[in-house]
Amino acid sequence: MGGRRVSTRLDGLGRESSWEGINAVVAGMGVSGFAAADSLNHLGASVTALDEADDEARGEKATLLEILGATIRLGAGSTAVLPENVDVLVTSPGWRPDAPLLAQAAARGIPIWGEVELAWRLRDLHRPAPWLAITGTNGKTTTVQMLEQMLLAGGLRTVAAGNVGLPIVEAVMTEDENGASPYDVLAVELSSFQLHYTSSMRARSAAVLNVAADHLDWYSTAGGDPMDAYTADKGRIYAGVETACVYNLADPVTEQLVRDADVAEGARAIGFTLGMPGVGMLGVVEDVLADRAFVEDRRNAAAELCTIADLATPAPHFVQNALAAAALARSFGVEPVAIRDALRGFVPGDHRIAEVAVLDGVTWVDDSKATNPPAALASLQAYDPVVWIAGGLAKGSRFEDLVERVRDRLRAVVLIGADAEVIGEALARHAPDVPVFRLPPGETSPMDSVVAQAAAFARPGDTVLLAPGCASMDMFTNYGARGDAFAAAVRRRRGTQE
Repeated sequence: MGGRRVSTRLDGLGRESSWEGINAVVAGMGVSGFAAADSLNHLGASVTALDEADDEARGEKATLLEILGATIRLGAGSTAVLPENVDVLVTSPGWRPDAPLLAQAAARGIPIWGEVELAWRLRDLHRPAPWLAITGTNGKTTTVQMLEQMLLAGGLRTVAAGNVGLPIVEAVMTEDENGASPYDVLAVELSSFQLHYTSSMRARSAAVLNVAADHLDWYSTAGGDPMDAYTADKGRIYAGVETACVYNLADPVTEQLVRDADVAEGARAIGFTLGMPGVGMLGVVEDVLADRAFVEDRRNAAAELCTIADLATPAPHFVQNALAAAALARSFGVEPVAIRDALRGFVPGDHRIAEVAVLDGVTWVDDSKATNPPAALASLQAYDPVVWIAGGLAKGSRFEDLVERVRDRLRAVVLIGADAEVIGEALARHAPDVPVFRLPPGETSPMDSVVAQAAAFARPGDTVLLAPGCASMDMFTNYGARGDAFAAAVRRRRGTQE
């Protein structure tokens, strides 16, 4: 986290302070980096923002900040050397601790904050909007969007912020006509990268949805077990929680993180489960999502939140997301009827178990957001039988456990991308009877070939599922572009059949 050379100058600073005389460096000029640089500049700090990228969007932001008095350096080599006389470095999410800029700051004892840490220090202390915070390897965005809708349905002024939606600094700096926060509460999604550079945040309630191997290449630079470091960063979300630490009964790691957390007196551990909920938990009774944690007589009664049929999909991981969001909303006093109404109207975001079409009795589903094996596993467990489209950049992940657990569901597998053989080896070892097609390199219309081969494997009643279990950047700009290419290829196939 870096040293505390100028802690006496920084610790008392907030939104109502003058930051004049504070030299701040912002690493990265993406969405959160720009929000941090803009806010610090507004508060009176001397701001220098650095980014190796120099695209049109960053150039426009740089021009605006330079007009306001900031110093901007863009392009190759811009982040190689940390300026002199720096009081604090604010890093964008994803910057590894061994990046030259951050490594130099740590060596010089300069505090390193993430945008989330800065945002927490800039809250309106007279009327702060409490944070309901969510992290996890998978499901964060869906869950925080569900939570946002529940809070709105409960009549609360809120917005989803952080790793999705509004940059968290922008959310806390926004003021209404009276100069106060326009929000009663914030629904905050936090990645492990954001949590890594956060130390003082204290959420009202927080949830860790799950913890599975991901981003271990990022954590391998710190020494020690990268999985331990990744898990520890997820657990930081529980530090100082005031009301509820929400955890997943199906993932013992999340419960242990609650046990290890230093929370405020009176904070409760609230579990969620796809099974029958115990006292102090949320779960499923037959087809009903039920709350036995936030009712008056929780030993003998439960509040009905909604039914499985009310949800956009009965996929197990989607139900878990709904339960976690409901636990956080209930911890803030949202009534069951508001939770029901929110879930009835909730539609998952693009590329998240999104049905594209039904052709000849075969359902085509885009879950391109499943960018690691645990996410792909959760998606695969919702369908049977399935033709699985998988592959891309594995980021060091292995697929043996996934294949062992879903092999009986697999009609066939279509493999794409740079690390297709990583999945192919797991299939050969643990599901040798499952037919596998590998997309040849150099295909001019790769998704058309993938869709054609998947259609050849599929039978009426099957699901063709794009749940790659890998990142997309070997073939596509991002997971959204991959999902769009898949959906477009499916639509083209439908057009040829009409």
